[in-house]
Amino acid sequence: MNGASREALASAREALNALTDNASVDAAKLAEELAAVTALLDREVSLRRVLTDPAQAGEARAELARRLLGSQIGGPAVDLVTGLVRSRWSRSRDLADAIEEQAYSADLVAAQRTGALDDVEDELFRFGRIIASNGELRRALTDRNATVAAKTELLRSLLGGRADPVTERIVTRLVAQPRGRSLEAGLEALAKLAASRRDRMVAVVTTAVPLSDGQRQRLGAALTTLYGRQIHLNLDVDPEVLGGVQVRIGDEAINGTIAERLDEVSQRMAG
Repeated sequence: MNGASREALASAREALNALTDNASVDAAKLAEELAAVTALLDREVSLRRVLTDPAQAGEARAELARRLLGSQIGGPAVDLVTGLVRSRWSRSRDLADAIEEQAYSADLVAAQRTGALDDVEDELFRFGRIIASNGELRRALTDRNATVAAKTELLRSLLGGRADPVTERIVTRLVAQPRGRSLEAGLEALAKLAASRRDRMVAVVTTAVPLSDGQRQRLGAALTTLYGRQIHLNLDVDPEVLGGVQVRIGDEAINGTIAERLDEVSQRMAG
């Protein structure tokens, strides 16, 4: 993407991160709804053009999207889509491309929350290599005369029980909605998106009392050192927290059950 579209996409990524940092948001459901909006905009080219028409005010475009989609998808998806529609786009197709990326990113957030993101990234890479080396399989999954149901069943036989559910879900969507890309290119793009997501970790921090700015900075630095990557902190206060602080990253909890790591974090916070 170029120009206005690049700026709009950057803002959309920040909006998705802010939304999915809230663990109460169902990332898998969000992904499904955003994928449905992408398919709608691919089918309804005239609607896509209206929603990106620079002659119309951004707020008017957003309100149109809200009226059309408000009863079809959940509030988080509506908020993301209206934010995207409110932005300016260099090409109308860029809007659909951005919403598609948001859908895949939301699924990767779901994998990240369960600690499966590394596995998903690896599975996408390895499946891409299998496709590249197996012409018969590639033809079966890209055959325009084959039904989506038949392709989905083939993928289920290949990946079901052998790959993470998120991997199966996003590969199935890629095969069902290639949107003009080769299967290899799509898998490569997804693997890169997973790698980018993996570089951003979110820690849900619950403390007995609010942390000071200095404590937040020291905790962030300690966790960055422990995990070897930048950590974004989501802070909550619960007076009943045992030991005064609890940190959860994905499915790993840093509390009294991991005493040595908690001690290290506490010492760094005391700084």
